Amino acid sequence: MAGGLVALLDDIAALAKLAAASLDDVAGAAGKAGAKAAGVVIDDTAVTPRYVVGLTPDRELPIIGKIALGSIANKLLLILPLALLLSAFAPWALTPILMLGGTYLCFEAAEKILEALTGSHAEEAVAAISDVKALEKRQVVGAIRTDLILSAEIMVIALAQLPADMAFVTRAGALVLVALAITIGVYGVVALLVKMDDIGLHLSRGEARGPMAAVGRGLVRAMPLLLSALSHIGVAAMVWVGGGILLHGMEEFGASGLPHALHHGAALAGAATGMLGGIVAWLVYALGSALVGLVVGGVVVGLLHLVPRKGH
Repeated sequence: MAGGLVALLDDIAALAKLAAASLDDVAGAAGKAGAKAAGVVIDDTAVTPRYVVGLTPDRELPIIGKIALGSIANKLLLILPLALLLSAFAPWALTPILMLGGTYLCFEAAEKILEALTGSHAEEAVAAISDVKALEKRQVVGAIRTDLILSAEIMVIALAQLPADMAFVTRAGALVLVALAITIGVYGVVALLVKMDDIGLHLSRGEARGPMAAVGRGLVRAMPLLLSALSHIGVAAMVWVGGGILLHGMEEFGASGLPHALHHGAALAGAATGMLGGIVAWLVYALGSALVGLVVGGVVVGLLHLVPRKGH
């Protein structure tokens, strides 16, 4: 999945050329944006399927459609104008805003881990909602809220890679294309994932004894496991991306001790593992980012949930 998403982001470079005054500059910038935003896009793809838990199959695609429209609105109506204005008049404010978003991702991930450890699962609360419309509204609002943070990170990364002297209109046009391409790619993959079991069921019924039927039965058996795994991956990705945002913000503000130590440790681990060095270095830094995110998220959860309870 990651390879396909990275390829999608590479295609964004070609789309951005159409809106750019300098084709070479924007192609290179969009390529960098794709590489740097890949982790956030994968996170977005892994997180979203859990928001259709508890819904009937016929409502899955409509709900994903609503979330996708909300994601477009997040990017084009909220994030894009604000990012362009801040980059023009208060560029110093972008990093603190992103760090606040990263802290929220860490908090949400830590809270879900706490729910899993204590047995207070959000899925049980979802199952307890008998009103279908209320359930759908809850899921859509939750998904769009999380998407807002992830979309902000993606759009600001893309904005940072565009040349500073690029015309305002051209920059805005390029970012619109990036926003549309990423949203279509992410939610297209999500829609395919959540409907894969239905595709498998159709195949298994179509040819009861043929090879396609075997493939269909395999999909039916595998998809619940895959979606469950994606739910866990989504939580892990939130804490990893959130921690990574915070580490990047620390570097921007000159508090580079911890980020540099993690980079150095990742580089040493990569150098010691030969051909797998690049993968190992990435994993080490990702694990370090996740640990930072988990600590920050745990502190926020403690402040919001544990401290008030002591007063009762």
